[in-house]
Amino acid sequence: MPSMGAVVALAAGMLVSLAPTAHAAAGATLPFTSVEAESATTTGTRIGPDYAQGTLASEASGRQAVRLGSGQRVEFTVPRAANAVNLSYSVPDGQSGSLNVYVNGTRTARTLPVTSKYSYVDTGWIAGARTHHFFDDARLLLGRNVQAGDKVAFESTGTQVTVDVADFEQVAGAAAQPTGSVSVVAEGADPSGNGDSTQAFRDAIAAARGGVVWIPPGDYKLTSSLSGVRDVTLQGAGSWYSVVHTSRFIDQSGSSGGVHIKDFAVIGEVTERVDSSPDNFVNGSLGPNSSVSGMWIQHLKCGFWLTGNNDNLVVENNRVLDTTADGLNLNGSAKGVRVRNNFLRNQGDDALAMWSLYAPDTDSSFENNTVSQPNLANGIAIYGGTDLTVRGNLISDTNALGSGIAISNQKFADPFSPLAGTVTVDGNTLVRTGAVNPNWNHPMGALRVDSYDSAINATVSITNTTITDSPYSAFEFVSGGGQGYPVRNVTVNGATVRGTGTVVVQAEAQGAATFRDVTASSVGAAGVYNCPYPANSGPFTLTDGGGNAGWSSTWSDCSTWPRPGQGTPDPDPGRNLAKGRPATATGSQDVYTPGKAVDGDAGSYWESANNAFPQSWTVDLGSSYAVRRLVLKLPPSPAWGARTQTITVLGSTDGSAYSTVAGSQGYRFDPATGNTATVSLPGGTNLRYLRLSVSANTGWPAAQFSEVEAYLGS
Repeated sequence: MPSMGAVVALAAGMLVSLAPTAHAAAGATLPFTSVEAESATTTGTRIGPDYAQGTLASEASGRQAVRLGSGQRVEFTVPRAANAVNLSYSVPDGQSGSLNVYVNGTRTARTLPVTSKYSYVDTGWIAGARTHHFFDDARLLLGRNVQAGDKVAFESTGTQVTVDVADFEQVAGAAAQPTGSVSVVAEGADPSGNGDSTQAFRDAIAAARGGVVWIPPGDYKLTSSLSGVRDVTLQGAGSWYSVVHTSRFIDQSGSSGGVHIKDFAVIGEVTERVDSSPDNFVNGSLGPNSSVSGMWIQHLKCGFWLTGNNDNLVVENNRVLDTTADGLNLNGSAKGVRVRNNFLRNQGDDALAMWSLYAPDTDSSFENNTVSQPNLANGIAIYGGTDLTVRGNLISDTNALGSGIAISNQKFADPFSPLAGTVTVDGNTLVRTGAVNPNWNHPMGALRVDSYDSAINATVSITNTTITDSPYSAFEFVSGGGQGYPVRNVTVNGATVRGTGTVVVQAEAQGAATFRDVTASSVGAAGVYNCPYPANSGPFTLTDGGGNAGWSSTWSDCSTWPRPGQGTPDPDPGRNLAKGRPATATGSQDVYTPGKAVDGDAGSYWESANNAFPQSWTVDLGSSYAVRRLVLKLPPSPAWGARTQTITVLGSTDGSAYSTVAGSQGYRFDPATGNTATVSLPGGTNLRYLRLSVSANTGWPAAQFSEVEAYLGS
C-alpha cells in the first residue's frame, strides 16, 4: 500500500505533521484531518492533561479536552477542504442533548445530537477496571463546503458537553450501483430504517451468489444476524450514505470464503459489554481469501471477533469507533491475515489483538494502522503465535491496563500457543502510551514484552521505534503473572525516546535484551530500572550493542518505584495533587461516591451517609508531598444554599497512622463567593494520605465536597 508523505504525530495535544525520516511514516493514510479541541478557540474550560485512571481528561486524545456549559462554544479552524465533520465528545452520565453548529460565525440549520447512551461502561469482572469509555463520536454532513481557514464552531444548548477532537473530511458523492448487482431494495429492504430489512438482505445474498449485493443510500434495520455468507460482495454507496443499523451483522462459524464487504456503515446499539453475546460486526469466519474495506463500524462490542478459517483475509481502510471491547481480535488459527491502514478510536479493550487460542495465529500482520484512546487495554497486543509482524503503526493515549504495544505470552485460557518463530515489531510510533496497572500497583511501559504465563523463547526483533511522552517507561520486560518466567532473545535496534515519565528500560523479569542505537532525551528519573521479580528469579542482562545515548544511569533502589518526573524539575509545581487520585470514604450516599471529589468537575460531588456524623473522606496522593494549601468546594449553583461544615484535617505517610494537621474548625461555603473554602496547612506538613473528618454541616445532615484540591504553594 502507498506510504504517507509525512507522519502524523500527536504533540502537545494536537495533530501535527512531521517531515518523513529515513523510515516509512507510521500510521494510516486517512481521509480526514483531526484538530484537537484544546488547540481551538473556546469560551469553555480546558481540562487536563491528566493520566489518572477514571478521569475524563485521561481518556481524551492528548489527555486534554474542552468542557462547554450552556451557551459556550469551541471554534475550530478548518485544516482542509471539507463538507463533513466527526466529533469526539462526552456528556455526563444519563444525559443527552445537542450542539448548535456555526460556520464562519453564522448558525446553520443543522444540529449535532450528543448522548451518554454508549458511554460509561462498567466491567466489574475485569480486575482493575473502573467505569470507563467516557467519550463517543457523532458525525454530520455540513450541507456545504468549507475551505482551509474557515471556522466551524459547536455550541452547547444546555447539556454540559466535553469536546475532544474534530475530524474534518471531504466526503465524495454517493457511488452508483454496479452493473449486474442485486439491490437489497429490490429484494424488499426498507431504506427509511423503519421496516425490518433482515430477510431482504438474506434474499439478496442468495440471489447474488458469485456477484455483488448492492446497498443503496439509506438506513436499513436488521433485527438478527446474517449467516451462510460466502462467495459474494456486499457493497454500499459509501460509509456516509449506506448505513446498516444492527448490533450483530455477520455471525457464522465457517464459510467457504470469497466474501468481500465494502463501502458502507454498520452502526449498532451496544451500550454495555456482555462477553457471552456476539454483538460484533463480524463474529466468527468470513472464510479464506475474503476482505473488508472502506467500512464505518461503530457502537458494537467488537468490530471483528475472528475465529475459524480466515486465511489471507485483508482488513483495510476502515474506521472502527466506540466499541465496548476489542476493535479486532484474531482469535486463533489466523494464517496470512493482513490488517492495514485502519483507524481505531475509543476501544474498551485491545484495539488490535492476535490471541492464539486453540491454534496459533501465523504469518499475519498489523501494518500502518492508527490507534487512538483504547481505554482499558493495549493499542496493539500479540498474545502468542508464530512469525507475526507489527509494523508502521501510530498508537496514542492508552489508558488503564494497557501499553501501546504488548508482545505477550499471557494465555487467558487453554489450549494456548506461545510465541514462536520471529516476532517483528518495526517502525512503530507510540505517543503518550503506557499506564499504571492497578492490579500490579506499578506502571506498564509504552512497549511491553511480557512472559506472563510462560518463558518467551521466540526471537523478538524491535526496530526503528519512536516513543514520545510516555507517562512512565519506554520499554518494559516483565513476567506479569508474577512467576518470574524469563524474557529471552530480544533485540532493540534503532529507537528514539523523547520524554519518559520514569525510565527508558523497566526490567522486571529475568532474561536478556540487546540494545543498539537507542537514544533518549528528557528522561524523568533514570535510564534503567533493573529489578527482576521475584527477587531470586535471576538477572536481566542488558547488552550494549553500541550507539546508545542519553540513558546510562540506573535506578538504585529496588524497594521503591520512581515517580514520574523524579530527577527532573516538576513539570507543573502549581498542579492540584489530589486530582484524579484514588479516594475512599467512611460512607457514601447513592451515586455520590468519593471519587466525585477529585474528578475535576465542581458540579459533581461526594456526599457521606446521612445522619451519621462524624464522617471522613481520604485521598491517596501517590507520594508524600509538602502540602501547604487545600481548596474545598461545593457545587457553585445558587441552589446550594450557604452552609458551614466543621472539618478536621489529618495526614499520614503510610495510610495507617494519622495525625492532626489542622484542628477542628468551621468553614463557610457560600455560593455568593463561589462556594469554596481555603485551608492553610502549617509549615512542615508532609503527607501522602489526606483525610478530612467532618463532624457537622449546617446545610445538610452529611459531609459534602464537590472538589478537594491540594497544592504545594500557600
